[in-house]
Amino acid sequence: MNAWQKPRWPQGKVASPENNDFYFVEANEVEKGVSMILRLIQNNIPKQFKMNPIEDIQVLTPMQRGELGARNLNVVLQEALNPSTNFIQRFGWTFKVGDKVMQIVNNYDLDVFNGDIGRVLSLNHEEKLAKIEYDGRVVEYDFEELDEIILSYAITIHKSQGSEYPGVIIPIHTQHYMLLQRNLLYTAITRGKKLVVLVGSVKALAIAVKKVEDMRRVTTLSERLIEFKSAINR
Repeated sequence: MNAWQKPRWPQGKVASPENNDFYFVEANEVEKGVSMILRLIQNNIPKQFKMNPIEDIQVLTPMQRGELGARNLNVVLQEALNPSTNFIQRFGWTFKVGDKVMQIVNNYDLDVFNGDIGRVLSLNHEEKLAKIEYDGRVVEYDFEELDEIILSYAITIHKSQGSEYPGVIIPIHTQHYMLLQRNLLYTAITRGKKLVVLVGSVKALAIAVKKVEDMRRVTTLSERLIEFKSAINR
């Protein structure tokens, strides 16, 4: 089966042939979704859109847990995309030379911040040092500081806010039911600059489109402002 379906927007309209930068690939079973994401990253997108599987394509998923969550997808994608045998195991992760990683806390000493994405350049096992490149700048980590980074072949949609990528793949499945919301889907879709591919079930997509999170906040701000204004005018 061809990995590409006819381009289809969430509301069911067919994208125009001259503007095929948005795709929905149906994968109702979780296992099929994982294998389809691999196929898209390794073959279809690089061939048809000339994108680098690691540098240009970012998987954005609603949550960490589950087979289509960021944790599992990172393990699967690392195995598929990075054949390096130079690795270290720290804090529940296996890091290899060449891995795509993300800083998850602000580190003012190293001048790297939460959400920064880089590549592992080297692992020096004798000196217990790792070098990671962020946008041309090399940062040196002690192995014991690697709890500040995670693999980032796949990241949560929440972590992607404020960033853009040439191409994004968005798993959307009922497995993520609690986080299927229109605003989250909108955030994910708008991260892609040139290409967006949704992979999952029509049912999950329909849930996400229909479910609108109540953003209203219950506060006493207005009452406090009135009290403050009254106090000033006394």
